[in-house]
Amino acid sequence: MTWLVTGGAGYIGAHVVREFLAADMHVTVLDDLSTGQLGFIPGRVSFTRGTILDGALLERIFDEHDVTGVVHVAGFKYAGVSVQRPLHTYEQNVDGTTVLLAAMQDRGVGKMVFSSSAAVYGTPDVDLVTEDTPKAPQSPYGESKLIGEWLLRDQEIAAGLKHTSLRYFNVVGSGYPEIRDTSPHNLFPLVFEALVEGRTPHINGDDYLTPDGTNVRDYVHVSDIARAHVAAAKRLDAGEPIEPAYNLGSGEGVSVAEIMAAVARVTGIPFEPEIASRRPGDPPRIVANGDLAARDLDWQMRHTLDEMVASAWAARAAVSPS
Repeated sequence: MTWLVTGGAGYIGAHVVREFLAADMHVTVLDDLSTGQLGFIPGRVSFTRGTILDGALLERIFDEHDVTGVVHVAGFKYAGVSVQRPLHTYEQNVDGTTVLLAAMQDRGVGKMVFSSSAAVYGTPDVDLVTEDTPKAPQSPYGESKLIGEWLLRDQEIAAGLKHTSLRYFNVVGSGYPEIRDTSPHNLFPLVFEALVEGRTPHINGDDYLTPDGTNVRDYVHVSDIARAHVAAAKRLDAGEPIEPAYNLGSGEGVSVAEIMAAVARVTGIPFEPEIASRRPGDPPRIVANGDLAARDLDWQMRHTLDEMVASAWAARAAVSPS
C-alpha cells in the first residue's frame, strides 16, 4: 500500500513526505515544481513531475505504485493573488481536484486527506473558530478550498470515498534545515528577507482591538501539521471513524508584534518594526479551536514560538543570502 502526496515537493508537502517515512509507510510524490523544489524530496522517494490536471498520468501513478490513498496538498495557495487570478486559481484547485478524484474513482483509490484552509471561514465574527463556524470565504482561493471539501463530500455519497479535510492557518517553522518556506507572501519569509537585505520589517496596522493593537493569528509548526496529515492517513487505513474536517489550530494565537519580538530575540538582530497602514479586509483576530483534531489526530502544539522562529531562521540561514 502506498500513499501519493500531491505537491510533495513543496514546503508543507515535503514535511508530510518525511512524516510518512518516519512512520515506515510507503509514499510517492507528484509535483509540477511550479513552487516546489526537487531537493526537498528524499532520494529514496519515487517522484513524478507532472500536474494533477493530467488524468492519464494520475492513473499511471496509481497503477505503477499500488496507490491506496492520496494526501492532496498540491494547489495554488496565494489568497491575495487569487483575487487577480481567479480563473487560474479555480483551474488548479477545483479542476485539478476534480480530475484527481475522477482518476481515483477509476482506479479504485478510495481514501483522501485534503489540505484545506482557514480561508474557508473568511472573517469569522467569533473569538474561537470551530469546525461548525459558518463558512464565508472572501477570496477565490478560500472559495476553491471550500468547493474542494464539497467535492469530497459528494464523492463520499456517490462513490464511497473515505476522506477528511484539514483546515489550517499560518504554517511556519521547519523540521529540516534543507526545507524552508519560500513563499513571497508569508510573514516569516518576508521578515527574514528584510533582515537579510538590511531593511526594517513592517507591521500592517497597530490599531486593532487586540491586546497590543496588532493582528492575532494561529501560527502552527509545519512538522505538527505534517504529523496530523499522517495521523489522518493512518486513521483512514485502519477504517476508524473520522470527521469530515478538522481545524489544526492553537486555541490561543500570537500577535504580529509578538512574532516580531521573537524574531529579534532569536536572530540576535535588534529592530523596531515600522508601522504601515492596515491591509483591507484583515480581521483583528482569527484563532481556531483544535479539540477535535487533538481527540482524533494526536494534534498538539509541540513547539514554542521561539522554536518555530529558530527552526525557520536556521532553514533560511542554510541558503545563500541572495
